[in-house]
Amino acid sequence: MDRLWAPWRLSYAASAKAPGEHDLCFICQGLTEKNDRENLVAWRGTHSAVVLNRFPYNNGHLLIAPNAHKAELHELKVEEIVEVQQTLTRLVGVLREMMKPDGFNIGMNLGRVAGAGLPGHLHWHLVPRWNGDTNFMPILTNTRVIVQSLDEFYGYLVERMKT
Repeated sequence: MDRLWAPWRLSYAASAKAPGEHDLCFICQGLTEKNDRENLVAWRGTHSAVVLNRFPYNNGHLLIAPNAHKAELHELKVEEIVEVQQTLTRLVGVLREMMKPDGFNIGMNLGRVAGAGLPGHLHWHLVPRWNGDTNFMPILTNTRVIVQSLDEFYGYLVERMKT
């Protein structure tokens, strides 16, 4: 059997723990700490924020979330819904210009059974896609190949979100 080493995943696996009653989710923690680069918070709005996915499915994988910790769509106020959708729309344009993708996956997993890794804080996924970006690695080895570092992508995105 061949092995493909992915030591960068150890920090994720080692830090995984059941959330405690008073623990902040990683989105709330990032928004509270104000250390945006370390927490991968790329943009803050009045009602929402953009966070880079620390374990992306593809280059440019972003999370767009309301600032308030809410688990259900009906809990959102109109202004939160509007800002999240406006932010998604803006990011599609920014990523189109910046990364030249052929398309996007946009969606959310509502509830743990639907695949939400963070079921307590609503967030939308925005994933740029390119023709041919699916290869044998995820199919045969359950491994994704990401061609740009989070740090480099963060710098590019933050600069473009300023305009």
